[in-house]
Amino acid sequence: MPHKIGFVAISSSGHEDGYNSNELMVHAPTVNGWRSPRFCLYPQEIVLQMVERCRIRKLQLLAHQYLISTKIEFYISESLPDHFGSQHVDRFHRLGYVSLSDNQKTGFKARELKSVHVDAVGKYLKLTFHKNHVNRYNLYNQVALVAVNILGDPVDYKETCITPTKDKLIDHYLGCSPDDPALDGTYIGKSEVISPLDDLAFDMYQDPEVAQIIRKLDEEKHEAVKHERYDFAKKLKQAIADLQKVGERLGRYEVEKRCAIEKEDYDLAKQKKLQMDDYRMKVYKQLELHNLLDMGMIRKLPEFPLEPMDHPSRLQQEVLEVESNQLSEKVHLQEIPQANSKLQHQTAGKPKWSPTPQPSPAPPVRLPSPKVDTGSLPYDERPLPAQSKPSELYSVSQQDSNEMPAVNTDPSPTSGSGITGEPEPLTEKAFREASFAIDLFGEALVAGAYSKTWSYREDALLAIYKKLSTVSDDVSKDELKNMLRAAIFLVRKAIKDKVSSVFQASLKLLKMLITQFAPKHKLGKVEIAHCVEKTLPILLSKTGDATTHLRVAAMNFIQEMALLKEVRPLHIIPPQLMQPLKPQVAVRLVINQIELVERLLKELGTDNSGFTIVNVMKFAAEALEHSASEVRDTAVRIIFNMYRRHGSAILHYLPPDDANIRKNVLYKSLFDGFAKIDGRPTEAEQRAHKKAVAEEAEKRKKEEIRALQEQLAALREIQAEVQAEKGKDVENSKHSKTDQGTKVPASQSEIPFEQSTVADYLDNLCIFCGERNKMFTDEGLDIHYWKHCPMLRRCEHCKQVVEIASLTEHRLTECDKKDSFGKCQRCSEAIAKEDLQEHLKTKNCNAAKPEKIANHCPLCHENFQPGEEPWKVHLMGRDGCKMNPRRMQTLQRTQQLQQAKPGTLATFRPGPTGIKGRSPTTTSRIPAPRAGLNKTPSRTLNRR
Repeated sequence: MPHKIGFVAISSSGHEDGYNSNELMVHAPTVNGWRSPRFCLYPQEIVLQMVERCRIRKLQLLAHQYLISTKIEFYISESLPDHFGSQHVDRFHRLGYVSLSDNQKTGFKARELKSVHVDAVGKYLKLTFHKNHVNRYNLYNQVALVAVNILGDPVDYKETCITPTKDKLIDHYLGCSPDDPALDGTYIGKSEVISPLDDLAFDMYQDPEVAQIIRKLDEEKHEAVKHERYDFAKKLKQAIADLQKVGERLGRYEVEKRCAIEKEDYDLAKQKKLQMDDYRMKVYKQLELHNLLDMGMIRKLPEFPLEPMDHPSRLQQEVLEVESNQLSEKVHLQEIPQANSKLQHQTAGKPKWSPTPQPSPAPPVRLPSPKVDTGSLPYDERPLPAQSKPSELYSVSQQDSNEMPAVNTDPSPTSGSGITGEPEPLTEKAFREASFAIDLFGEALVAGAYSKTWSYREDALLAIYKKLSTVSDDVSKDELKNMLRAAIFLVRKAIKDKVSSVFQASLKLLKMLITQFAPKHKLGKVEIAHCVEKTLPILLSKTGDATTHLRVAAMNFIQEMALLKEVRPLHIIPPQLMQPLKPQVAVRLVINQIELVERLLKELGTDNSGFTIVNVMKFAAEALEHSASEVRDTAVRIIFNMYRRHGSAILHYLPPDDANIRKNVLYKSLFDGFAKIDGRPTEAEQRAHKKAVAEEAEKRKKEEIRALQEQLAALREIQAEVQAEKGKDVENSKHSKTDQGTKVPASQSEIPFEQSTVADYLDNLCIFCGERNKMFTDEGLDIHYWKHCPMLRRCEHCKQVVEIASLTEHRLTECDKKDSFGKCQRCSEAIAKEDLQEHLKTKNCNAAKPEKIANHCPLCHENFQPGEEPWKVHLMGRDGCKMNPRRMQTLQRTQQLQQAKPGTLATFRPGPTGIKGRSPTTTSRIPAPRAGLNKTPSRTLNRR
């Protein structure tokens, strides 16, 4: 069965620094691969030597996302010429070529994995890269290859088939040559199964160590199936599936760790490493618990350095050795004797590959490995900015290689930084500049603080910290002051450092000088003020740093330093923060400066703290005019804070509150905020109140006019009737007095008739909604109240029928479950006590206005015109309350009655009485109908 074939990159046309062809020998999630030189000549070539002569079945290429070649040709050969040149091209047999996509469809965010099926025998494979695809990201006309994978079967020289195969005979007679066409990526060839664990995609997403375990378990699975141990094979299958997820997760952790190292965030890198180790050991223990893994079988893979390394004799020092044991055959790097170092100068020679079966797996020697710049995938086009180190530091003995940790966190200058020796000597300029510190701390310590290696700088600060912490009390005051000022000189330089660990060490030393060294030796406020004044401007400039964690650390330290009992009485930091905002300063720096003012103002206040009403308000008023919205918003919050503390005393520093100033939205919101703090209505609320009062007055005026018009029409009708009667009695003018006498008792006799008419009028009328119906007897009205009246509603808790206008009052005072309700202070509705907090967060909690300004509906939570008559319009009108289910029923019946013929039994008109006829302090409650709809005792309804 075809499997992965190991290879060594023995030559290439050229490469960019940090991206040589040796990286193609490693398959891992964080490899960079090979990249051609900038503005190179095409074609570019790479020659790979396989571990043994083999029959290649499949080639896999992983292209770069934007450094893409238009075409890649494949050549194979049995032997290698002494010197590569055009006269030796005939040594290589051309297999064909593949074309690569320009990747524009994916926006250059994906990589193309090209799989090509071939059938060729040889030992040397040459890849020829033609001109690149042009795109906006490929600035230097380069091509790149991230990874290459060779799948095939090893063959001996005796197994070479001289007789042409069936396919070759067909191609010969058809006139086809394999040299002419492009290789078909969809050709399947022989029906031979290739393990998915040998696929390139598996290695590029898996943690290398987990991939090694997966391969071992896969071989154990096949062995279990061979011996018909199906339960164990099933367990191994599930373990492999779980381990693939584990490997992908560890691969992501590795990418995040390398990204943190590139950004020099070593705290995050250490955290990711510990997270990886904990997760890895947890998984391994679970596998060991289920007897699926022997911890002794896990072989640590070579750890690749993060910095570029030169290995001139890499090809002569490393080869691939086939490891054969009972479980698997693994390919790993091993040093070979010096006698085989003439590999590139042999024409037909064969390296000595010696399979050495090992009885028990043991951790291999950590050997020099090919340089792999394992930056994170989003930044794989850039090498990590690491310091080059001597190559002998990576040569360790077999005894120590298994005990050396992957990352050493010891801060000592010899072991913690991973760099031995002394820092580079001081330059003449640095020596003159730091002569004062050299006299006190020594040249070696100051040289470490000036070193180009960040670990030396950090160690120097920690050494000064330790030295000053142990200074005895016998030292004179002058010498102590000199030591403090020399330390501050070095701290000022370290605060500007871009490396996080050096910056944190400088803050640690500065805090110790202020809180421990100066108070312990009683150096006085002058020296403490010197420490703050010399470092504060640099710390403020650090708050505008592009690195987030450095920026946040600087801001937090300034705030912490301002609150120290040794610094607070000096009043140094607040005035420094109150400096005028310069327009040419970066916006990030201004935002952090004003944010620090806001923080410290809340902590310190304005009483003997360095903050005064004058300097704070002048600073805030200036910030209101800044171009950045974040600065303006923070200034508004500062002004509100000052208004809560000092009230109207701060208004002298702001423009007057007039119509012209309120045209500015910022000042309008500012003055409205003052009104809310004082509990006064804002300008918008005042306008709404005035509008509501004006609308109410206009409505009353219209009602009065309508009433007068009705009276005038009635008077006109009476006048017309009187004139008609006078026309009939013109001839009987003599009897006018008698007629008038008889008319008086007639009018008196009409009074009981009118009273009886009013009683009859009220008998068939609903006093709430004004609907008239001859079916409205006592029982009919009860049914109407219980089911149909749009002004009423059944309480879902006590089943009483109450008016919607008084539903809230009923729930709070009369309902059987009134104890379970509470009044919302915002919308004035009755809400269940357990839901009151959640209710305040919802949109239904609409602020209720005073009763004189507006009514508030408990169903739809909307505010509308005040008074009792608007309740009818809201609950019964066509555009009224959407949450009243009885409203639509009433509207539909009204339309039907309007379309009905004369003589129908029911009419609908506003009644003479309604809500206005009841006492406003009494809640109306209508019991259930007498037919047994409710168990509540019946109560007689009072009607006017």
